[in-house]
Amino acid sequence: MTETTPSTELDPEDRKIITLARSARARNEVPEGAAVRDETGRTYVAGSVELDSLKLSALRTAVAMAVASGAKSLEAAAVVTDADTASEEDRAAVRDLGGPGTPVLVAGPDGALRVSVTAG
Repeated sequence: MTETTPSTELDPEDRKIITLARSARARNEVPEGAAVRDETGRTYVAGSVELDSLKLSALRTAVAMAVASGAKSLEAAAVVTDADTASEEDRAAVRDLGGPGTPVLVAGPDGALRVSVTAG
């Protein structure tokens, strides 16, 4: 996992997936929101899933939605969370579809980028 410090200069497409992830978190009143962008530029947005029989982080849910919709690869992923970084399980899901160099942007509930890590 490669970690970089937050930058005030974010690519507009990366800012977009953070905004979408933040919206999903707020709209669904869940602990996390996430968004991923596939190789064609399509985005998939999800919130945490917490059922008696199924518990998925927002990022793993977004990756699953991308796969179910036919995505072949990921360009980037974002998660809005109270956590300091993305879990190993979340990075593994991104890595499975996007490869080890796929950036995972971790933002706080206010949408401010905390850290950018790679899926690897």
